Amino acid sequence: MSLANGNRALVVIQLSGGNDGLNTVIPYNNELYYDQRPSVHIEQGQVLRLDDELGLSPALGPIKRLWDQDKVAVINGIGYPNPNRSHFRSMDVWHTAETDKVGSEGWLGRAIRDLDPKADNVLTGVNFGRGLPRALACKDVPVASVANVETYGLLPDIQDERAKALALKAFSMMYGGADGKDAVAQFLSQTGMNALKGADILRTAPAKYSSTVEYASTPIADSLKNIAQVICADLGTRVYYAQHGSFDTHAAELDSHAKLWKDVSDAIGDFTDDLREHDREDDVVILVFSEFGRRIMDNGSGTDHGSGSAAFVIGGPVQGGMYGEYPSLKPADQLEGDLHFSTDFRSAYSTILEQWFGLDAVPIVNGTFEQLDFIRR
Repeated sequence: MSLANGNRALVVIQLSGGNDGLNTVIPYNNELYYDQRPSVHIEQGQVLRLDDELGLSPALGPIKRLWDQDKVAVINGIGYPNPNRSHFRSMDVWHTAETDKVGSEGWLGRAIRDLDPKADNVLTGVNFGRGLPRALACKDVPVASVANVETYGLLPDIQDERAKALALKAFSMMYGGADGKDAVAQFLSQTGMNALKGADILRTAPAKYSSTVEYASTPIADSLKNIAQVICADLGTRVYYAQHGSFDTHAAELDSHAKLWKDVSDAIGDFTDDLREHDREDDVVILVFSEFGRRIMDNGSGTDHGSGSAAFVIGGPVQGGMYGEYPSLKPADQLEGDLHFSTDFRSAYSTILEQWFGLDAVPIVNGTFEQLDFIRR
């Protein structure tokens, strides 16, 4: 059964640490790539060719298969003005869509608030992993964060319903205080109770799910399998978030980068197969991004923090192809040894928000940005 248009879902995969876009989407026919990457490059014969100029790392086999099915949009040169090579600042920019100041709310948190303005569903947004990414943080927006849906639940070790009710009452009093007049106490009470309310609902998802797809035993595969379980359980979740890394490949990059991408690509391949098996392929768009790319010149073993990189949008609703101009590798065109960005990341966000979710992107991404055409009409 396919979800209604009003319940379209977005899965965001964050490649934490700064993915090397130059060794992900490879200009295999450009001599400057090999000249400036004498040690850390992909040999031309190993590249999975997308066209006469660009190809993918051999670690991205399943993503190449989806490309061949016209379901992968490659966004070249993605970044933002006046890039910052700090992990923390750059991730803050991507999470809040604020380039000129430190943002207070996440872009996905604002999107969730618009998707569910009355906060009727505490599971409109779910993070799979530790903590809560700033992208999902927003005032009065409940977001669940879970490591594993099979073990996540509301006091799962308390089987007796009367004992559970007493424990819940104690929890409520602990969070809410005696009179409930204190604003901080009220906020903590609502946040805590929303988390608890969503916990038991999420824990029902695995029982409603069966699949012939066998996922690999990796953290990102576990997260995407969990996401598939929640999608199939029809819990009304619209935004899913997962992370993998670290892509901070200052040394021994060729082996570590290939392993990282194999884990991600294999997991995406299994996940999309799972969606297809459950007739959900056309209900989900996947966004894969990293906070920045790496420098053009290698350092002999790895690559250091850079700026412009590549992102992917994947799924049945995606119009596959190349989007954005691939940055020039000519020394005169470089940004202090980095790739110049050619596509503002907020263009990708705006496209997803408006063309996929039907939202007004301007207040969510803090401005008007040119949209791309990677969502099928």
